[in-house]
Amino acid sequence: MKLTDGIHYLHQNMGGHVHAFLLDDGNGITLIDALYDTDGHRILDEIRAMGRQPSDLKNIIATHAHRSHIGGMAELKRQTNATVYCHEWEAGIIEGQRKSTRVSLWPKPPLAAYYTQFGLAIGFDGHKPCLIDQSLKEADHVGPLTIVSTPGHTPGCLSFYWPEKKALFVGDVIVTWPRVEAGWAGLTLDMRQNVQSVGKLSDFGDVEIVGVGHGEPIPHGGIEVLKKLREQKV
Repeated sequence: MKLTDGIHYLHQNMGGHVHAFLLDDGNGITLIDALYDTDGHRILDEIRAMGRQPSDLKNIIATHAHRSHIGGMAELKRQTNATVYCHEWEAGIIEGQRKSTRVSLWPKPPLAAYYTQFGLAIGFDGHKPCLIDQSLKEADHVGPLTIVSTPGHTPGCLSFYWPEKKALFVGDVIVTWPRVEAGWAGLTLDMRQNVQSVGKLSDFGDVEIVGVGHGEPIPHGGIEVLKKLREQKV
């Protein structure tokens, strides 16, 4: 689905209304996150619907290493030979060297997302390991994006800023499903740090579009949403 010129997005109910984003800056396509499916078919179909070919996918970036966001990464890399990036803390999980950090089994709001919390609590990753080509840190660049370090949901969470589009892609730092809030308490390792990261993002004063990992993207007025959520109590 097209959000605006150069930005398409996909969703999947499995994994908690998870979303991924395809960005076309005229020099190739950059993918942010890879949905829950391990075969990548939804993403490849959307690339073709954009009038492009799988070989036009040049970069794949993970916001963080939870299954909902890295399911199709290995297969997409195999089929497109795209360069794969993430924060160095997340790399070992994506490559299959260690499990995701477990969360509490005790249900926390929103209960609609508890099945996702349960999977992470019992140590179910279930993705195909994928070799990381390059680690990322604050102020690095990939395609049209500037990298922003936003820890809290996990220690290596990254967000991405596309200044020309006045767009931020924030992974699970905020969610819009089943309600708008600064992350899911049941799956966020450090909620206080996560809200601090929301405050950092709210300093990007010209932002209109905010793409999130779970729920529909915010197409207009994104900066006002971020400013409100930085006051969220933890």
